[in-house]
Amino acid sequence: MKVAVISDIHANRQAFEATLEAVAASDAAELWCLGDLVGYGADPDACVELAREHAAVCLAGNHDLAVTGEIPLDEFSRGASLAAQWTREVIAPKNLEFLSGLRPQGEEGAIGLYHASPRDPVWEYVLSTLLAELCLDRQVHRICLVGHSHVALSFVRQEGELATGEPRREGTELDIAAGEWLLNPGSVGQPRDGDPRASWLLLDLDGLTASFQRTDYDIAGAAAAIRAARLPDSLAERLEYGQ
Repeated sequence: MKVAVISDIHANRQAFEATLEAVAASDAAELWCLGDLVGYGADPDACVELAREHAAVCLAGNHDLAVTGEIPLDEFSRGASLAAQWTREVIAPKNLEFLSGLRPQGEEGAIGLYHASPRDPVWEYVLSTLLAELCLDRQVHRICLVGHSHVALSFVRQEGELATGEPRREGTELDIAAGEWLLNPGSVGQPRDGDPRASWLLLDLDGLTASFQRTDYDIAGAAAAIRAARLPDSLAERLEYGQ
């Protein structure tokens, strides 16, 4: 079975809809989401409803937990805090209830799922081989999926060797049949690796391969929605640059 893995939608309806179209055109049988449906963007209700409809698995991210009140807003940057407060004020009760039922970690068969990392499912950014090594020491599953950093990347540790890893570009396909792995699909709604296109991962659970994907979307439309909601302009501006 093939699974489309997504993360960090951040209330970007335009990016989420385009990604769902790309997933539907692929041979993925299921969609797994690693969290942060909301925060930063202007369409929290639409994105939660799309996840409710399409995702077989959905985790909570730190921004989701902020909106539900499980994390205080003073732990976030000013822009993120303002967006979370705005989301609290506008989100529909049924969608807030859905977010409240999510957790930042889980498992599907032999795959571990974390919003951030096996060591800290809510907050840790795994962006270095040192942190990856520490996470690989902690994780129970041979293959784990993580989000949160908004960077598409992979880390692997083969038996008797130190972990290695790097950011991954569109079209990269990895053989994950051997070794211990941390795979990050990147962000659908706010990529931070210099490529503004929505980022996701196609995971083949039978063939044990992982293929990194990018999808074009209406960036100008997403930015306009953020400005119309009177959210910080920086949240709109950054989308064009993938930062």
